Amino acid sequence: MNTVINLCIQFFKTGLFSVGGGLATLPFLYEISDRFGWFSHADIADMIAISESTPGAIGINMSTYAGYLTGGVPGGILATLSLAAPSVIIILIIAQFLNKFRDNPKVKNAFYGLRPASIAMIAAAGINVALIALFNLDAFQETGNILSVFQWKAIIMALLLYLAMKKLKWHPIAFIVISALVGIVLQF
Repeated sequence: MNTVINLCIQFFKTGLFSVGGGLATLPFLYEISDRFGWFSHADIADMIAISESTPGAIGINMSTYAGYLTGGVPGGILATLSLAAPSVIIILIIAQFLNKFRDNPKVKNAFYGLRPASIAMIAAAGINVALIALFNLDAFQETGNILSVFQWKAIIMALLLYLAMKKLKWHPIAFIVISALVGIVLQF
């Protein structure tokens, strides 16, 4: 199957089933990476960093990045449109029948059931990102030293940023800029 058509199909499916926001797209991106090899898990970590650092919805930003890696500018545009299309279609349908859906107990129960699924997908994605960003699981096989698995600079930076975010209550943009500058200066 043509890569561009397959890209559209994969991102349409991602948009259709990634309930819970942009980070809920991550399990789908990992599956696409494993299945098609269009981008690596390390590329996904870069997607997250760039998508979090740029304006717009993270899921849309990641689909644009993934599509660009796969098919250049046309791939980026098509992946973005494919990811957004299910939401647009569903919202238009729901808007037509909003009054009927609003008080329907089955709809309320369905959304109640979707909340834990969304949280689980976001948590799984977060764990995968942490494994990529904070650990080098291949290093133990190369060196035989268990301490080489830990990416100490990244772990220390993540802990310091977490503590600073809790204590300082600055805007997230400040922490993004600080992180980028520290990465440049320390050459992570």
